[in-house]
Amino acid sequence: MNGEVILQARDLVKHYPIKAGVIKRTVGHVRAVDGVSFDLHAGETLGVVGESGCGKSTLGRLLLRLEEPTSGSVTFDGADLYTASGSMLRRMRRDIQIVFQDPYTSLNPRKTVGDIIGEPFDIHPDVVPKGGRRRRVQELLDLVGLNPEHINRYPHQFSGGQRQRIGVARGIALNPKVLVCDEPVSALDVSVQAQVVNLLEKLQRELNLAYIFIAHDLAVVRHISDRVAVMYLGRVVELGDEAQIYDHPTHPYTQALLSAVPVPDPSLRGTRQQIMLTGDVPSPANPPSGCRFHTRCWLAQQMAGDSVPPQCREALPDLVERPDGLSAHASACHFATPLGAAAGTA
Repeated sequence: MNGEVILQARDLVKHYPIKAGVIKRTVGHVRAVDGVSFDLHAGETLGVVGESGCGKSTLGRLLLRLEEPTSGSVTFDGADLYTASGSMLRRMRRDIQIVFQDPYTSLNPRKTVGDIIGEPFDIHPDVVPKGGRRRRVQELLDLVGLNPEHINRYPHQFSGGQRQRIGVARGIALNPKVLVCDEPVSALDVSVQAQVVNLLEKLQRELNLAYIFIAHDLAVVRHISDRVAVMYLGRVVELGDEAQIYDHPTHPYTQALLSAVPVPDPSLRGTRQQIMLTGDVPSPANPPSGCRFHTRCWLAQQMAGDSVPPQCREALPDLVERPDGLSAHASACHFATPLGAAAGTA
């Protein structure tokens, strides 16, 4: 990417304590996010994908400091997000906003659209003069494709797609630099999903926004993302440009995910290698030793038959570019190898 690095996450960890007994003693931890690092450039979209429970949404909340990390750091515009306080933290939060997943529960049903979109101006009154708030809210409604005259309506008077547009309008009200989109289209119909994704792309061009786009729909992520991070059990297992991840995946988990994407062309359905994962996703409260994926890894099973290579069982692979001339992007696998375009084409 040509844009400057606007946000950096380094070794980000979030463990939730498990309490038990009468005195609520800590008996373990849920490792929701367990050592995530990446850079986000100005104006780019970083897609974050993975199965439910892999830590995607927790990562998004950590980036907004809606959750305090167990360890690690997030640097935004050169300042540490987790050491900031008071007026500095308020200024930083103005520049990092969020669009929530469910448009039916993220909007207050007792407030009008004008109050919902204008609420950020109550917290940051210097952004828009009090006398100009109504006009600014109407401009935001128009910007996201809604009728400005509907400013006095309530959320229940809008469809799901329209409600999500209201959520987007609220998210961009303070002119942020980064917008965290936490599965913003998963609760919408397919046709409406396309409209919201197109809206996000339009706003990105016009406002020079950077997106963290969290989703489990691989086709949507490919359409909107410049780079993609694949997560499994709290860790990023593969990170690269959109074309590298989708056309030349090197991690066996990414390869399995992409092999499950439906192929629209019937004539091509038999050309893709289908990869079936066995077993259930391990509990984040008790993740496997070594590589988190080794208990379900089809590549390790092919290499060693009934057993698993000792490297996979004992050593946690780092997220680094692998040698031997592989596709030049980071993968956390001891035996990373390209599967080829047939398995990675979405």
